[in-house]
Amino acid sequence: MEKNPLAPEILFSIGPVPISRAVVTTWLIMAVLLIVVRVVLRKPQVRAGAAQTALEIVVETISHQIRAILGRDPWPFMPLLGTLFIFLVVANLSAVLPGAKPPTGHIETPAALAGIVFLSVHFFGLHTRGAADYLRHYIEPNPFMLPLNVLSELTRTFSLMIRLFGNMMSHEFVLAIVVFLAGLLLPIPFMLLGILIGIIQAYIFTVLATVYIGAAVGSVES
Repeated sequence: MEKNPLAPEILFSIGPVPISRAVVTTWLIMAVLLIVVRVVLRKPQVRAGAAQTALEIVVETISHQIRAILGRDPWPFMPLLGTLFIFLVVANLSAVLPGAKPPTGHIETPAALAGIVFLSVHFFGLHTRGAADYLRHYIEPNPFMLPLNVLSELTRTFSLMIRLFGNMMSHEFVLAIVVFLAGLLLPIPFMLLGILIGIIQAYIFTVLATVYIGAAVGSVES
C-alpha cells in the first residue's frame, strides 16, 4: 500500500496519543524561542546590545503594524499576535535546515493555530464589548443573518488554516521534486524563495488574525 503523503509521520506515542514529527518540531521551536528570549532579556540594558536591539525592533515593528490596523493601543494584543508572528516565521523558515520539515506544512499545526485565532477573536470581542453587545452583532442587520454570520466565522477560520497549509506544503513538495531532479546545488534559489514565502505567509496569517480581532472588538469593519 502506498503511503499517503499528507499523512503525519508518527515518531512515538504517549499512551494512546500518537506524536508526529510536526508536533516534535513545534516543541523544539517553542523551546528554542523560549531559551533565546530568556537569554536576551535575562538582564535588559538601557544601552541594549545587538540581540536585545534586534528583538526590540521586531516587537516595535509588530506593535506599529497592529496599531495601524486596529487604531488602538496594540499592547493588549501583543502577547498573542507578536508570539504568533515570531513563531510562524521560525516555523516556516525551518524548511531551509537540512533534514527539517516545517510544521506548518502539515495540517495539524495550521489547524491548531487557526483554532487559537478563532478562540482569541471571541475572547477579545467578549472582553472588550461585553457579552450582550458582542453577541448582538451576529443578528445584525436582522436575526435571519444569524446562520450566515456563524457560517462566516467558521469558513474564514477554515480558509486561514488552508491558506497557510497549502502554501507551505506546496513549497515543500516543489523543493523536494527539484532536489530529486536537479541535485543539491540548483535548488538554492528555490530555498531563497522559500525564505521569502515563509516570511510573507507569517505576515499574512498574523495580519488576518489582527483584522478578525479588530472586527470582533469593533475597530475595523467586519
